[in-house]
Amino acid sequence: MCGIVGYIGSKDAASLLLNGIKRLEYRGYDSAGIAGMNGNGLYCHKSVGKVASLEEKVKSLNINSNLGIVHTRWATHGAPTTENAHPHLDCTGEIAVVHNGIIENCDTLKAHLEEEGHKFTSETDTEVLAHLIEKNYTGNLELAVRLTLQHVVGAYGIAVIHAKEPDKLITARNGSPIVIGIGDGEYFVASDVAPIIEHTKDVIYLDDREMAVLTKEGCTTKTIDDTPTSKKTEKILWDIDLIEKSGYDHFMLKEIHEQPESIVNAMRGRFEDGSKHIARFGGLKCDEDILKTIKRIVIIACGTSWHSGLIGEYIFEEFLRIPVEVEYGSEFRYRNPIIGKDTLVIAISQSGETADTLAGLKLAKEKGCMVLGVCNIVGSSIARESNFGIFLHAGPEIGVASTKAFTSQITVLYLFALYLAQLRGNPNKLTETVDQLRLIPDQIKKILEKEDEIVRLSELYKASENFLYLGRGFNFPVALEGALKLKEISYIHAEGMPAAEMKHGPIALITKDMPVVFIAIKDSGYQKVLGNIKEVKARGGKIIAIATEGDETLREKVDHIFFVPHTCEALTPILTVIPLQLLAYHIAVMRGSDVDMPRNLAKSVTVE
Repeated sequence: MCGIVGYIGSKDAASLLLNGIKRLEYRGYDSAGIAGMNGNGLYCHKSVGKVASLEEKVKSLNINSNLGIVHTRWATHGAPTTENAHPHLDCTGEIAVVHNGIIENCDTLKAHLEEEGHKFTSETDTEVLAHLIEKNYTGNLELAVRLTLQHVVGAYGIAVIHAKEPDKLITARNGSPIVIGIGDGEYFVASDVAPIIEHTKDVIYLDDREMAVLTKEGCTTKTIDDTPTSKKTEKILWDIDLIEKSGYDHFMLKEIHEQPESIVNAMRGRFEDGSKHIARFGGLKCDEDILKTIKRIVIIACGTSWHSGLIGEYIFEEFLRIPVEVEYGSEFRYRNPIIGKDTLVIAISQSGETADTLAGLKLAKEKGCMVLGVCNIVGSSIARESNFGIFLHAGPEIGVASTKAFTSQITVLYLFALYLAQLRGNPNKLTETVDQLRLIPDQIKKILEKEDEIVRLSELYKASENFLYLGRGFNFPVALEGALKLKEISYIHAEGMPAAEMKHGPIALITKDMPVVFIAIKDSGYQKVLGNIKEVKARGGKIIAIATEGDETLREKVDHIFFVPHTCEALTPILTVIPLQLLAYHIAVMRGSDVDMPRNLAKSVTVE
């Protein structure tokens, strides 16, 4: 969840590290800290709040160093305080550690260390690592870190430095991502590629229970059991301008407006040459015989990705007639699910690092399932752990509240359904709608051109403290997603649910002037939704309808209406979610929220 950046080379480490960690502010954090060498040993400075506060403190100290580590913390063990901020030091003040993840046996380890005389100054699990490394240090930092990690249970991505070895940086991972950037006589460590791409596009990704020893002269990797490993250098495909705001006030707004392009990118190269309707996924060809025989699909995901998974369930069952279940990654991993070789498990995660989804993926593989990863980050853990995968190609998504990844996920799930239908000899119903899929990017542009309508609507309801979002069929998950977006960034209480379920309890919440958002497009459930609208109207609720262009009859039945272009029912979620994303964004801005870094949230949930 947190941000890590490390550097060893010939440049000024402090300024490079601080600029790098700013690239990771979007991940969510409550405090920050930096450590390195200053000629007199180890320095360490920390502050609560934004990186800017830490930067001001460091600037006044005139630090000159070529080695260092920096961290932004999102509180798990202990409140957001200076004492709990990373880096953490050992008793001697010579070892500094930054850490993402959770050390599950930290209480046991801490008790033993305290019995041996170690003094702790924080409430965190991370400080245990610093003291364990101190205990194991006999002049070789690499060995001390390796011995320490052999006693640790839990998830970690760490970077470690020692005052007595000022030319060495150690990093390791287990369940929490670490990427190493390879420069010319310099190396970078980070929890994400964002801080690295302005310096180098050559990277290696550590695997679980693997560590790296970095000096100016080179990088060596091995397991924590001391077995050497050989790593393949990969190229970062993004450019630096993709992680800039490009004139938008927030990354979230930029990413909402990027959706016409990101959906085109999700489709690009995924139709057979010379055909407008035959889907292709080159990376899946070797597994086509297996895909022809699957009898069941289980989708695992969390948050927004879970909502796209629900839409995937509707698509697969409608067009493939294969039973589909959608599971929360956090629940699936602790069950004993009935799955096997005839089950395809699809793991969906924008970052490819979602801890619960990754754990569910590993459980599925243990039970003999083939696993398809759907993610946005090449080189991510889910991408590497899956048997085969589909990348979104949506480009970096910096805003914590996911937008373009959601619509790209729906797009590739739809294309994958078409691909499976072709393999299984029944593509007709899907191929009929491909032409409409190709129209979606331009239709989104038409919606975005009407953003001013959403701004005016937001002004009317920015002070509301409760919202209901209601939809049916393919648009029930859109109701969930619309409510989630509003909760995430504006802190307004919102609930999404199937429109028919409102009568089974939630209708009691409706009071005079309460905003109720209906996804009321002309689809198979349209007449039923009209009945639900009447029920809300009779109780004084204010009705906001997302409707199909030309539905002037509905205008008379609701308080506010926003029209989206017509498309086939299965594709409507890609359109109907756009105004809900804009509504959440503008209400949040009007309420003074930091939409790119909402409180208590992190972009990638890499711990349980």
